[in-house]
Amino acid sequence: MQKVAIFGSTGSIGTTTLKVISENPDKFTANTLVTGGNLTRLVNQIMEFSPKHVYIREKRNADSIKEMFPGLDVYYGEQGLRAISELDDSDIAVSALVGIAGLEPTYNMIKHTKKVALANKEVLVAGGELIMKKAEEMGTQLLTVDSEHSAIMQCLNGERNNPINKILLTASGGPFFDKEITEDITVEQALNHPTWTMGSKVTIDSSTMMNKGFEVIEARWLFNVSPENIEVVVHRQSLVHSMVQFDDGTIMANIGPKDMQIPIAYALNYPKRLQNGIEKLDLFKIRALYFEKPDLNKFKCLKLAFDAIKAGHSSQVVLNAANEVAVKAFLDKRIKYTDIPKIIENSLAAHRKVKLSTVEQILQLDEDVCRSIQIF
Repeated sequence: MQKVAIFGSTGSIGTTTLKVISENPDKFTANTLVTGGNLTRLVNQIMEFSPKHVYIREKRNADSIKEMFPGLDVYYGEQGLRAISELDDSDIAVSALVGIAGLEPTYNMIKHTKKVALANKEVLVAGGELIMKKAEEMGTQLLTVDSEHSAIMQCLNGERNNPINKILLTASGGPFFDKEITEDITVEQALNHPTWTMGSKVTIDSSTMMNKGFEVIEARWLFNVSPENIEVVVHRQSLVHSMVQFDDGTIMANIGPKDMQIPIAYALNYPKRLQNGIEKLDLFKIRALYFEKPDLNKFKCLKLAFDAIKAGHSSQVVLNAANEVAVKAFLDKRIKYTDIPKIIENSLAAHRKVKLSTVEQILQLDEDVCRSIQIF
């Protein structure tokens, strides 16, 4: 029986992880549940899964949980998040907190947990080298639950001695791939993803293709390849979750249903697969698969991500920070959709490269960038 800590338990990744746990009660138990502010959902999860530890941001919510569940180990606030991420009584930690907020907890998970499953892109975008070094130092198995990176991980299973020629990272293209991008695009239109149901921030990132830019940076760290050996391939059907091309020309592809339960279950039970009730693909109904090149002039955020990789680590922190500020401002309807890449580009242009050696330095740069961005 493996004990699972879920950081981001009330979000889409967290709830799907709990679904996998509920369908495999002989293999997993939810030991730790961490959420930001969804008190109602967390209470329901506590009632169903009986965790040992829980976290919620606000003290008043934590007090309510303590009153409802006497004896439960409850944490809150900044210090509480640090403390719960340093517990060492879970076998697997799922990192699904949104944004840069997931960096320090993930770093702590790596130090105190045998296996960490990453669902937070920003952790490797902002702290890739630091995170990978710490995982190697601690002997922690670092896996991924992103559908694309899980697909690559699966394609590489058994291929350890075969060098990667190219990673072919697939993208859905989001809601605007075959539409004109104009300044009057609404929040509602940008949140209408054609394939996946995700949180609002990730969905906006998918619409700008910044999400894919982040995934390029992730792939660079997870699979130890240069960005020149990563190519983004738009695949609107979202059936091929990613591919790996080897030196002999062979392309290994991961093809499967559009359901996040599969990569999550694979990470939890790696490298063995788990049965599920998901409807299997019928290749005779699919008949054909289609692939297209992304337009980097249209999807400027994807281009900016490649630019940030070339510029170095601190530029990737700036990329992430500026994107977080811009996406929040758009979701709050304070800027236009087309302002998102402009804000990021201006922040990158103003940045002067610095060396970052600690989590604290990364978080400080992130804070400085966020504070420097003026949105009227």
